[in-house]
Amino acid sequence: MILKLAANISGDKLVSLGKCFGKFTKTHKFRLHVTVLDYLAPYAKYKVWIKPGAEQSLYGNHVLKSGLGRITENTSQYQGVVVYSMADIPSGFGVGAKSTQDCRKVDPMAIVVFHQADIGEYVRHEKTLT
Repeated sequence: MILKLAANISGDKLVSLGKCFGKFTKTHKFRLHVTVLDYLAPYAKYKVWIKPGAEQSLYGNHVLKSGLGRITENTSQYQGVVVYSMADIPSGFGVGAKSTQDCRKVDPMAIVVFHQADIGEYVRHEKTLT
């Protein structure tokens, strides 16, 4: 339906179409926004679950080993992961800082997932997430 409506607008005047999945940075790299989480979560191969006490500290921060509940087996380092609460609700996504095997050995204050986006960004950046 949206595509049919957009066909009435010339290509050089069309700015965007559909749902915003992210934006290009000034260095021409594409950065995903939290708006893609609903589309990304059902197809995620690698997942991380965080403990209920660590959910509030997730928003805007990396996931620490002390807040890690579970992690998908055979997750390699620097692999993209979706962060879930223990109730299987997607809360954000990021990049694995450690592999599954390394997560077992590190100290509790070590970072296991680098933050990229979380559902708290809807509130923190509501003016720019259009």
